[in-house]
Amino acid sequence: MNTRSLVFLGSSSFALPSLRLMVEGDISVSAVITRPDRPSGRGKKLTATPVKEAAITHNLTVYQPENKKQLLEILQELQPQLLINVAYGMILPDDVLALPPLECLNLHPSLLPSFRGAAPIQRTLMAGESVTGVTVLFMTKQLDAGDIVMQEQVPIGPEEDFGTLHDRLAEQGAALLLRAVQLQFQGQASRIPQDHGQATFAPPLTRADEEINWSAPAEKIFNLVRALAPSPGAYTRFRGTRLKVWQARLLQSQLGDTGHSPAAPGTPPGTICRVDDTCLAVQCGAGVLLLHEIQPESKRRMDARSFAQGYRLEVGEKIG
Repeated sequence: MNTRSLVFLGSSSFALPSLRLMVEGDISVSAVITRPDRPSGRGKKLTATPVKEAAITHNLTVYQPENKKQLLEILQELQPQLLINVAYGMILPDDVLALPPLECLNLHPSLLPSFRGAAPIQRTLMAGESVTGVTVLFMTKQLDAGDIVMQEQVPIGPEEDFGTLHDRLAEQGAALLLRAVQLQFQGQASRIPQDHGQATFAPPLTRADEEINWSAPAEKIFNLVRALAPSPGAYTRFRGTRLKVWQARLLQSQLGDTGHSPAAPGTPPGTICRVDDTCLAVQCGAGVLLLHEIQPESKRRMDARSFAQGYRLEVGEKIG
């Protein structure tokens, strides 16, 4: 038996850098386990996960169990020394966690114990944090609560969105994970208990989370927009249909040091208070948000100028 063999569990694009580094390193990836192909797009064509496509490119054996029972049966047959979980998309049962002699390592895109759960990157951006990070930890029954092997901080750009932060964390996390795997095979991996009293949580996003509440402060809405770009997108209502907002800026960053609101005092939240060639200015509960890229329902994405001209917007009209 190869004493340095592992099975890699992953599904989403976040796992791709980690799989690549495992293959390029001196680690024996005996198999890749990913989620089953699912219908996708308007034609509902069966689509493989990004990890399956990458694994095939690297000539790796791929398994796609439909449930936890099948997952356990596959792992009992493979008998890996170590399990690696990077955005696999299934909570691992106790009998799976207990199977590999060197246990199970997980890569999580936050500075645990902060933002445990399914949507740590989005929730971090929605909270307006300026720093996040990546953590490699031992998996336990409790979600994201195991001992930490190592973690690194990652700064967040003031206007960075989910897409760019996701990709940076995936790359930095992959390098961290490779080091952790090598240490675990050498019997030198650290085990640092988490302070569970400091834990915060990042539950899955709901449709309600994606809707803009114009009574909220402009900064909170700005953080929501960038947390949901490039997918699934923050949305509002306009003339009875859904309107997605893909890119926005705060008034202060757009107008430099002046910071003067284009709205009259007492303007209701959701009121369009300026229309020009670069943006739409919308009054919020506190402050003004500048909308730059918008997508009306069943239409293409467009800049603010095209939207304003096509829909003949007027100052004083409300959205939301």
